[in-house]
Amino acid sequence: MYIRTICILILKTFIRIGTRGSKLALWQAHHVADQLSAAGLTPEIVIITTKGDVVLDRSLDKIGAKGVFTEELEEGLRTGYVDIAVHSAKDVQSSIPADLELLAFMEREQVNDVIVSFDPDLDLQRPDLVLGTSSTRRKAMLRRFLPHATTAEARGNLQTRLRKLEEGQYHGLVLAYAGVHRMEYDNLIRYVLPETQYVPATGQGSVAIECARSLDPELKAELRRSLDHPATHACLATERAFLRTMEGGCSIPSFALATLSADGQQVQLHGGLISLDGQEFIDEIQAAPVAEGEALGIRLAEAVLARGGRQILDSIRRERSEV
Repeated sequence: MYIRTICILILKTFIRIGTRGSKLALWQAHHVADQLSAAGLTPEIVIITTKGDVVLDRSLDKIGAKGVFTEELEEGLRTGYVDIAVHSAKDVQSSIPADLELLAFMEREQVNDVIVSFDPDLDLQRPDLVLGTSSTRRKAMLRRFLPHATTAEARGNLQTRLRKLEEGQYHGLVLAYAGVHRMEYDNLIRYVLPETQYVPATGQGSVAIECARSLDPELKAELRRSLDHPATHACLATERAFLRTMEGGCSIPSFALATLSADGQQVQLHGGLISLDGQEFIDEIQAAPVAEGEALGIRLAEAVLARGGRQILDSIRRERSEV
C-alpha cells in the first residue's frame, strides 16, 4: 500500500474534476472529490457550462439531445483542461467518442421516478392534473399510465423547476428520486412510482466518471479503484449495451433497468420502448450470467426492435423531421 501511494504521488496527485454548475451537479462533483481525497489525491472542481444549461426555452428533443449535457465537458477532457468529467449517468449519450472512455460508475441510488409537490394531498386522479417533466420517456409513460393528466415542459435545474412548481405552473413534478434525495427535498415527495411500471432511464441513479483514453494508465487504475462500484458498473454496462443497440438517447422514450441476483452471479434486464403518445409499449425481461451482461443488453434490444420497436423509432423520427 505504501509503495503504491508513493507511485501515485510521483505520478500525479492533483485531479481536475469537470462538472456542470447546477447544485445537483456540484453535489456529484463534491462527492467524487471526497472519494478522491480519501484515496490521498488532491481534487479541484472546475465548472463548465454545457448547451443543456444554456438553452432552456426548448425541449431536449428539439435541441438535439445527443451530448447536450456532456459535449463541452468532453472537449475539456480532450484538451487536458480537466482530467475527469462527472455526469449523471442517465445524461451520457449512448455512444462515447473513440478517444474517451467511461472509467467508473459510482454506487447507484434508488432508481425510481417520483412525483413531488407542495400540495401534501396531491390527488393524481384530479381531472385537471398538470405534471411537469423534461423527459420524453416520462411524458410518454404518463400518457399511458395517467392518460387524464396534462404534461408540461419543465426545463432548468432542480431549484428552477421547484420555483415554477411553487408558482403554480404545475400541480407536481416528475423527477428522479436520486436528485431529489441528494438535494434534500424528500419532504416534497408525494408518490414513489413503481420501477416495474415506470421503468427508469438507462443509468438513472448513478454518477458516471469519464476520462480521455490517453490519461496515464496507472492514474486511471487508481481513479477506478477510488470511484467505481463493481455491482453498479455491471448493471450499467448491461443497460448501456441495450441503449447503444437501440441507438437511443434522452430524446428517445426507451427504458432499461438491470439488477443483480442476490449472489451477484446473474443480471436481469427489463428494457423496452414506448411510443410518444403512450399507446404502444414494448418491453422484455431476460437474464444472463453477469459476464454476459453486454450481450444480454444487445439481445434484449434486438428483441424489442423486432417486436415493433423499429416502427416506433421510425415514427418518432418522421414526426420530428416534419416539425
